[in-house]
Amino acid sequence: MSAYENLKQKLRAEPKRWLVTGVGGFIGSHLLERLLELNQRVVGLDNFSTGHARNLEQVRSIVGEEAWKNFQFLEGDIRDLAECKCACHEVDFVLHHAALGSVPQSMLDPLASHASNVTGFINMLVAARDAKVKRFVYASSSAIYGDDPELPKVEDKTGNPLSPYAATKKMNEIYADVFARAYGFSSIGLRYFNVFGPRQDPEGAYAAVIPKWIAAILQRQPVLINGDGETSRDFCFVENVVQANLLAATTENPAAVNQAYNIAVGERTTLNELFALLQSGLRQRDPSLPDQKPQHQDFRPGDVRHSLANIGKSQCLLGYEPTHRVSDGLGLALDWYRQNVI
Repeated sequence: MSAYENLKQKLRAEPKRWLVTGVGGFIGSHLLERLLELNQRVVGLDNFSTGHARNLEQVRSIVGEEAWKNFQFLEGDIRDLAECKCACHEVDFVLHHAALGSVPQSMLDPLASHASNVTGFINMLVAARDAKVKRFVYASSSAIYGDDPELPKVEDKTGNPLSPYAATKKMNEIYADVFARAYGFSSIGLRYFNVFGPRQDPEGAYAAVIPKWIAAILQRQPVLINGDGETSRDFCFVENVVQANLLAATTENPAAVNQAYNIAVGERTTLNELFALLQSGLRQRDPSLPDQKPQHQDFRPGDVRHSLANIGKSQCLLGYEPTHRVSDGLGLALDWYRQNVI
């Protein structure tokens, strides 16, 4: 039995109290769904700047009313220290995912990214430390690697940040390390590589590529690719991310804490390959969809050319084993988007 399956059995038998920040968001709502299914007590914090109440309602319909009673929602902003302290009260574990997560948005408005991703982050660190939380797990990013050309990416070798967003995530890891050294406060950072799955928002100028392209194909609109399409990413299905969060929060391995980990699959997919997979999968489900070719436009400022993770560290120290490859995750995501995108 895997470390994750063992952990799920243990959590069902010994429920804990969790705080999920950004609970109305894409990743946050999946963390909430799995925790409630495992009979955990969950506090959720969100100001709905990027998350949606409809995500919470969908979780409610999935887990049922009995499990939903274990959820307490607080509408609040991590830029307010008092609200962070209220949310951390009597919490065992914090899963911190409230942030402004867009590279292009950070290029246009670096102050907003700093306020949420740095000021909000240190507010949460202070609140969690003062509440004596057992473990603080936070969303870092593969953007940390910046201009370092080496593939696959390994945790101890990073380059220079290429966007304000990347700089904020690097600062998160610095602050987490400082809090470990200065206060003995335990945290783990998870460097996500292009997470995708159901409930990821396809709308808006800064939407992630997979939901945006799925929506375009379903709505019979052109698909736009930045650059020549040979840019590559290590796409990671959201259920792998949920696994990593729960393992990180509960690990009893002293060598595993106060570290940052790559959370990915360890497989590289180009944008051209991704488009082919999406179009093929959707046309298999609906043959009436047109067989279109993508339209290419300029490269996007701040984007890295290639991304691929070495996940050996997370496998060794956390027991992380991704359960969904790209094709597995896309199959589940496509079915959800066909039901939920008009």
